[in-house]
Amino acid sequence: MTDLAPILAEADKALPQSLDRLFDLVRIPSISTDPAYKADCRKAAEWLAQELTGLGFNASVRDTPGHPMVVGHHDADRPDAPHVLFYGHYDVQPVDPLNLWENDPFEPAIKEIEPGRKVITGRGTSDDKGQLMTFVEACRAYKAVHGGLPVKITILFEGEEESGSPSLKPFLAANEDELTCDFALVCDTGMWDRETPAIAAALRGLVGEEVTVTAADRDLHSGLFGGAAANPIHILAKVLADLHDETGRVTIDSFYEGVEETPANIKASWEKLGRTADTFLNDVGLSIPSGEKGRSVLELTWARPTAEVNGITGGYTGEGFKTVIASKASAKVSFRLVGEQDPAKIRENFRAFVKARIPGDCSVEFHEHGASPAIQLPYDSPFLTKAKSALSDEWPKPAEVIGMGGSIPIVGDFQTMLGMDSLLVGFGLVDDRIHSPNEKYELESFHKGIRSWIRILDALAH
Repeated sequence: MTDLAPILAEADKALPQSLDRLFDLVRIPSISTDPAYKADCRKAAEWLAQELTGLGFNASVRDTPGHPMVVGHHDADRPDAPHVLFYGHYDVQPVDPLNLWENDPFEPAIKEIEPGRKVITGRGTSDDKGQLMTFVEACRAYKAVHGGLPVKITILFEGEEESGSPSLKPFLAANEDELTCDFALVCDTGMWDRETPAIAAALRGLVGEEVTVTAADRDLHSGLFGGAAANPIHILAKVLADLHDETGRVTIDSFYEGVEETPANIKASWEKLGRTADTFLNDVGLSIPSGEKGRSVLELTWARPTAEVNGITGGYTGEGFKTVIASKASAKVSFRLVGEQDPAKIRENFRAFVKARIPGDCSVEFHEHGASPAIQLPYDSPFLTKAKSALSDEWPKPAEVIGMGGSIPIVGDFQTMLGMDSLLVGFGLVDDRIHSPNEKYELESFHKGIRSWIRILDALAH
């Protein structure tokens, strides 16, 4: 293994200059969703390409129909070293409402929020400029000491993540050969807490469906027709109620096909994190756990599939009262997927489930709202094991392997389009106020994030 002490010492010594560079990037208001900031998005891309070029990367700004991508390549010291793709995004969310910011969102600063705890303030400090710059600065420190890098690196910085990534899939498809590596590193995630780093090994997939049940050919007077005419709200409510049994399991045919039990050692490590149903639900004003009986809250939110009703409409919903039997009723339903669940099969079986419950004189229509498979990195993956050990060497507490209840589309795209698994390692905290006024990034997250990537890059090379 490489003697990391001089590289880590270089990162420590160069921290003031690393912060200066981060501040320069944060000062660029690269708000991707607002056309008024188009030139600033390009300026941020050009700034990053110039930084990478200065580090010895073969880097360039790549035009897309929207905001540009930044792509950079750097060879490794050894020809047999693994090849990694590092992904981050340089665009940021709008800052509205501006009056709630304590400081100019594009004038970053160091602020002490409590004794011994300093943060970097400004839009994009945590999401995702501070995060991606930890990796860039780790490469800088490694090269400053050794003149090279321990693994072959391709970098992809996107400029539309905060506005739906419309150019990303076409760009991946058009540059598949150039961007396909052994695996990807994604920094747009966070730590378990301020002392405990985390690697997300699982992301749930998603299927979205909209269902519309039609009964009569017009709204009906509930006095004249009530009791005789089919009520689509009743029908739809019964369909939705049937989605779960009394134990909380989803009742759609073959729904759990491809769902595996979480390994006992992983569940045991999650239990040690101390998140109970009470502590989790109390924060949102609830106290009684829902979902499948007999499972922990972390298992339910990280490793089990769901069927959730996200909205229902039908009949008269305005002020006052109207005695009407609606002609139509609609619901939006989402499914979070895990393991090897097939989004297309889930959609097909859900539609069959609904159709079987629609009376013969009524009809149902469906409208799909996207689908993506779950992502599951093997818990015994050598890349995961090496990264976990490297993180544990840097932080006060050992790294945890966690799941994520939501979805990160780029990770699915890397898997389905480029055939790559992803290591999700980031140093954000839940209170970083991303997408909100007064966004911040812990100074320690930035500093130890740089040191962490130095350790991870070296570990992956051996």
